[in-house]
Amino acid sequence: MIPLAQALVTQPVQIFFIVLAIILFAPLLLNKLKIPHIIGMIVAGVIIGPFGFNVLDDDSSFAIFGQVGLLYLMFLAGLEIDMYHLRLNLGRGTGFGILTLLIPLAMGVLSSVYFLGLDWTTSFLLGAMYASHTLLAYPVAARFGITKAPAVLMAIVGTIIAVIGALLVLAATVSVRQEGHFNFGAIALLMLRLVLWVVALLYLYPRITRYFFKKYNDKVTQYVFVLVLVFFAACSAQMIGLEAVLGAFFAGLLLNRYIPIASPLMSSIEFVGNALFIPYFLISVGMMINVRVFGDTATLGIAAIMLSVALVSKWLPAWIAQRINRFGSESRNVMFGLTAAHTAVALAVVTVGYRLEMFDERILNSTIAVILVTCAVAPLITSSAAAKLKVRIVDEDPDQIKSKNYRNNNTLICVANPVTASALVELAVLMRNTRGTHHFYAIHVRNDNNTGSKLLSRNSLEAARRVAAAADTQLVTLDRYDLNTITGILNAIEERDITEIMLGMHRRTTVIDSFFGNKVDQLLRSTNRMVIISRCFIPCGTITRVLVWVPAGAQYETGFNRWVRALSRLTRQVGCRIIFCCPSEVQPLIRGVIYSENYGIRCEFKTTEDWDDLILLSSQVLDDDLFVIIGARAQSVSYRAEMTELPSFLQRYFSRNNLMMVYPEQFGEAPVLTSFTDPMSSDIAAGSSPIILSLRKAASRILRIFK
Repeated sequence: MIPLAQALVTQPVQIFFIVLAIILFAPLLLNKLKIPHIIGMIVAGVIIGPFGFNVLDDDSSFAIFGQVGLLYLMFLAGLEIDMYHLRLNLGRGTGFGILTLLIPLAMGVLSSVYFLGLDWTTSFLLGAMYASHTLLAYPVAARFGITKAPAVLMAIVGTIIAVIGALLVLAATVSVRQEGHFNFGAIALLMLRLVLWVVALLYLYPRITRYFFKKYNDKVTQYVFVLVLVFFAACSAQMIGLEAVLGAFFAGLLLNRYIPIASPLMSSIEFVGNALFIPYFLISVGMMINVRVFGDTATLGIAAIMLSVALVSKWLPAWIAQRINRFGSESRNVMFGLTAAHTAVALAVVTVGYRLEMFDERILNSTIAVILVTCAVAPLITSSAAAKLKVRIVDEDPDQIKSKNYRNNNTLICVANPVTASALVELAVLMRNTRGTHHFYAIHVRNDNNTGSKLLSRNSLEAARRVAAAADTQLVTLDRYDLNTITGILNAIEERDITEIMLGMHRRTTVIDSFFGNKVDQLLRSTNRMVIISRCFIPCGTITRVLVWVPAGAQYETGFNRWVRALSRLTRQVGCRIIFCCPSEVQPLIRGVIYSENYGIRCEFKTTEDWDDLILLSSQVLDDDLFVIIGARAQSVSYRAEMTELPSFLQRYFSRNNLMMVYPEQFGEAPVLTSFTDPMSSDIAAGSSPIILSLRKAASRILRIFK
């Protein structure tokens, strides 16, 4: 496996140019042939590599960037997982993981002993190669938008179990080879290190991430910080005797909670990985493949046996899981395609075996052939099955049958200055409706044409545009000159058919100034659209809970469905839980909206019957919570006389909390309300006796008197 001559190109600039040209043109050419671009990258690596036309050397640069690309791929796989659906499929995924570990291991050991004539120790080492796999085809599943499908989630859980199990088998066989007997203490020590490593990262990573994201808001700094955490997890995994890919994947799972899918940071992570690091890894895989091994008859026979075992042993677990869970054939093929590729751990296993003289060159070359074929077959199978699975999901998705009026969202973001513009746009993007059309408009209204006003408007809109562009969201900016601010906003609402208005919370300048400001009061009186007023002191990704106070009668407002959907989308993006504090008759209707839309969020309910219960919440809202109050315009169905005290109450008890006031849409066509009772949802007040509820109300009245 030594190249014939020195590579034709050795200059760094030329090497990088060739790699970028491959990354650019390989997908463009292969898309016309309906071939996944992953195959194009690998084939291009074979052609230009030392065993092809020897254009480039498989030197240290490809080793470094290839390893980084592999870690980046595993990190993205953990980062893009929907944790809610992962928990739902954890049991089934564990069962599939055990199958995809034990079946390939058993078939690999038996075939190595009886067909290849290897001893039992060497056969177990080769069986570890069959048991492991890499999520090489995960970008294909992500491109088709099926990452939340149970088959994909089960394959991800199965990958974790298979990789850990293969590494344990590798450690055990190496121990037997070096010491002459099975060392149970070494395996137990490795398991202990694994447990301590997991506990340490579980404790440190969330706390460090929350602190850093609160203190540093620059996206470049946050991106570098994330990479530091990823590679620290990878390095620490290697230090305890595991593979770096496991550390990168676990780092993705831990950071999943703090990097929302729609955030600018997530867009940057995906862009850099898909544009550079992951293609570099795929090209480096192709450069390691020696196609000349197929010219040796003896090697071809061994390669045929090993390839048959590799493919059949990964197909059987997918078939068994399909039968047990009653999936369709496309789900089975997706699981098989995601778990069929052998790269990282397989190379590690055969490299160790070759170094210890347990394998000869025929086994090594046959393993390279297995890597070549499985890396080519896995994306093809996944691509074909993913397209069919996507069609089935769309056909069976009840969310497609919805009222058209509630599928069109036009959000107007009122930016007053560059300081608050970024946070408002980021919050609006997190509440984006992904199941229909959603247009965003940022407006700054000025009352004069002097240089200072023009500069403020330009800077505010530019800050909003940058945040939206970083999140890959189109934002139309409106620099408007009008009689006054409210008139300009109202004209924009009518011109753009705005469905909701977002603005920052007013900062009081005088003692007699109102809490929300005179402009907000005037806006609420002048429009019936949904108005969202927010004030967040921390980044949205670090919010731990969303507490929503809902007044009695809120279900009768025409905008009831809209605000429930908006808060559900925000909760889903942030990955936290949401607690609705509302009367008992409102709870099944909120559940109906959430479960009919299939948002997949953790929702809890706390029964509140009157205004006094709001006072008790002042001691329960934490600094990292987002407290949402569903307001009501005067003379609306849910309006109460006590709401006149709300601004002074919020100023007194929630001056340092993250707040959001939502005034639902009024008038218009009444929504169709669906009631739903979920036995799995949590009701905080469930089980409370009437005596306890009476004591709570009495305590709230006493607390109100003292306050």
